[in-house]
Amino acid sequence: MIMNMRKLVMMALMATAATTAFAQDALVKEAKKLAGKGQFAEAVKVITPALTSSETLDKAAAWHQYSDIFYTQHSGIAETAAKSTITKEVYDTLTMYSAGIDAWEAAVKCDEFDMLPNEKGKVKPRFRSESQNRYKNFGVQLVQAGQYFYQQKNNEKALKAWKLYCDMKNTTIFADVADFPKDAFYYDITYYVAFLAYQTKDFALAEKYAKITAENPEKVDDSNEILLFSKKENMKTKEDSVAYVTMVKELHKANPEQERYFNLLMEYYTRGNDTQGMAEWLQEESQINPQNSMVWALMGEAKMNEEKWEEAVALYDKAIEAKPDFVQCIFNAGRCYYASAMELQTKLADKNGMISNDNRAKVVEVVKKAEGYYVRARELDPNRDTCNWAYPLYQIYYFMKDNDKMKEIEAIDPSLAQ
Repeated sequence: MIMNMRKLVMMALMATAATTAFAQDALVKEAKKLAGKGQFAEAVKVITPALTSSETLDKAAAWHQYSDIFYTQHSGIAETAAKSTITKEVYDTLTMYSAGIDAWEAAVKCDEFDMLPNEKGKVKPRFRSESQNRYKNFGVQLVQAGQYFYQQKNNEKALKAWKLYCDMKNTTIFADVADFPKDAFYYDITYYVAFLAYQTKDFALAEKYAKITAENPEKVDDSNEILLFSKKENMKTKEDSVAYVTMVKELHKANPEQERYFNLLMEYYTRGNDTQGMAEWLQEESQINPQNSMVWALMGEAKMNEEKWEEAVALYDKAIEAKPDFVQCIFNAGRCYYASAMELQTKLADKNGMISNDNRAKVVEVVKKAEGYYVRARELDPNRDTCNWAYPLYQIYYFMKDNDKMKEIEAIDPSLAQ
C-alpha cells in the first residue's frame, strides 16, 4: 500500500511537471497567433516567460518564434518605408530599427539552443537554414539602424547595432557560409565601433575593433589613433604602460615626420617623472633623428636643471644648429652662461667677497657670452612673446656698468628703472 502511494505521488508530480512544460510551450504557439494578427507587443509579452523558463521543452523554438515576431514587425515597417516616397504613408522608424536589432539578436540566441545535442546526443539544427536565408543580407539593416541611433545621439544603441553587424560573419549561423557578403563599408563600421567604444570608455572593446580596422591598409592610421589612446586611457599596470610606450615608439619610428608621436612620448616621460627613462629615450632619439631640435632642447633642459652649464649649452647649441630660430633654446643658453659666470665670480672672489681685476675680466668674458645669446633672442623675439629677455639683459648691463644700454632696456621695460 505504501509503495502504491509513492507511485501515485510520483505520477502526480510528473503529470504536474509535464502540464507546466506543455503550458510553457503553448505560449510559443499563442505568441505566433498574436504576431500573425500584427499584435507584436502582445506576442512579445506572451512569449517572454518561455524564453528563460526551465519548464520550456524547446528553447530553440521559443527563441526562433521570438526572432520571427521582431523580423515580421521590422519587415512590415520596412516595406511601408520603401513605398512611402509614393504613398506618403507615415511609418515608425524607431520601432523598425529596434525590431531589426532584436530580431537578429534572438536569431543568434536561437542558434545557440539549436546546436545543443538532442536526447540521442546528436546535433540537428532545425532553424539555421532559415536564419541563413533570412539574415544573410540583413547587415545593411543593422548598419542603417546604427546610423539612425547615432543621429539620434543614442550612442549606446548605435554601438550595439554596428557591433552586431560587424560580428555577423563570426556567428555560428554563418560559420559554414563561404560566400557571406563582404560589404565595402565593413571597415568603416568597425572603425565606428572602435570610436564609439572609446567614447563610452570601453577601452578593451575599442582596442579589439581598432585592431580589426587596421586589417584595411587604408585605415591603419585611423585605427592606430584609437588603439593608441585606448591603451593610454587604460594604463593600470606596469605591463600596460610598457605596451603603450612601445606602441608609441613603433609608430614614431614608422612616422618620424609626425610630431604627435614624439609629443606623446615626451608627455609620457614627463607625467611619469621618469627622468632616467626620458634620458635613455632622448639618447636614442638623438642617434635616430639628429635633426630633431626638440631632442637636443630637452636634453639641454635636463642638464640645465642639474646645473651642468657647459653641457647644457653644448646641447642647446645643437638644438639651435638644427633650428636657428629656436628662441627658447637661445634664451636658455644665455641663462646657462650667466649662471656659470656668477658661479665663477663666487669661486674667484676672496673670503671678503672681493675680486681682482684679472679675475673679474674672466667673469666678464663669460657674461658677454650670455649677452650674445640674449641679444640674439631679442632680435628674434622683439615683442618678448616667447621669453622675457629684457630683465636678464638689464642684469648683464648692470654688472658691466653700461649705463647707456641700461637706459635702453629701461625704455623697453620701465619697471626695471624702479
